[in-house]
Amino acid sequence: MRKSKLGLALAMMLVIGGLLGACGTDKGKEKDEGATGSSEVNENAVSVAMVTDTGGVDDKSFNQSAWKGIEEYGKKNGLEKGDGGYDYLQSNDASEYASNLNRLVRRDFDVVYGIGFLLKDAIETIAKENPDAMFGLVDEESDVENVASIMFKEQEGAFLAGAAAALMTKSDKIGFVGGMEIPVIERFHAGFVAGVAAVNPDIKVDVQYTGNFDKAEDGKAAANRMYTSGVDIIFHAAGGTGNGVFSEAKERKAANPDEYIWVIGVDSDQYDEGQVGDHNITLTSMLKRVDLSVMSVAELAEKDEFPGGEITRYGIAEGMIELADSRGAIPQDILDKIDELSKKIVDGEIEVPEDPKQ
Repeated sequence: MRKSKLGLALAMMLVIGGLLGACGTDKGKEKDEGATGSSEVNENAVSVAMVTDTGGVDDKSFNQSAWKGIEEYGKKNGLEKGDGGYDYLQSNDASEYASNLNRLVRRDFDVVYGIGFLLKDAIETIAKENPDAMFGLVDEESDVENVASIMFKEQEGAFLAGAAAALMTKSDKIGFVGGMEIPVIERFHAGFVAGVAAVNPDIKVDVQYTGNFDKAEDGKAAANRMYTSGVDIIFHAAGGTGNGVFSEAKERKAANPDEYIWVIGVDSDQYDEGQVGDHNITLTSMLKRVDLSVMSVAELAEKDEFPGGEITRYGIAEGMIELADSRGAIPQDILDKIDELSKKIVDGEIEVPEDPKQ
């Protein structure tokens, strides 16, 4: 297993350069003929694997984005799915986090990711027991020297989503459905409300937390209450629970195709989740490029520059936070206004709050 160089400064230009130019491959394994990507094997490639939270690898959101990045890294470098290449283990219960991480370490993967803040305790425990292994922790901070903390400026993207909602609403009633009341989701909450207020401070945002990330029925119930009250656009930051928001909106659109009703997706481009007959109720999605972030850390590990013990924060300026293509749902003049706000955030003219109480 590779040994990491710990404590190195993670310069942003190095990260972006790695995303654009790095091309590693597996250690001696031949590429699967059915895979896409590099046709050669790079001796410097690292094997990578991840453990999901209870939302599952196909949550259409956070875990799925991470797996997309690991797959892309593996395929472009000639890795095969499985030992010595790339893989994942799904956690059906929180009690499985530590055991799943341990299984991947024993299978000798070079970099093992824990996807989501819920894995912090487990990943720190296993990392301390395996000091020569490299671990990536997404959405939580750790000072353990062989754990790279991958964080995002969710508030920046949520601000743009809020501005889009405020510019597109007809009822001046907008909703936010969050999962658990934790710092990462509160950053979504704070940014979204700030974005709405930047366009029209008179618009009220109905905020509801479901308390989970894996119960679509709770997201559906929250959306039902909001749409019934007159809300016409809902932004969700609730993982698999957010799938219920889409279900509710699609049912309403199917029943009344003329109803003005939208959902703003999160983490991945959730356009396909909004398709209902000839209509699509996905206004846009706030992309949190977990896929690019896990690739960038793997590419640093290739160079023996793994950022263990460090915290890296990705935002709009780093190309890791953005709004997805609206496929014509948002008019160009509004897109231009959103782009102006994005540039102001990058330039420091707009400072987006991280705490909804600010």
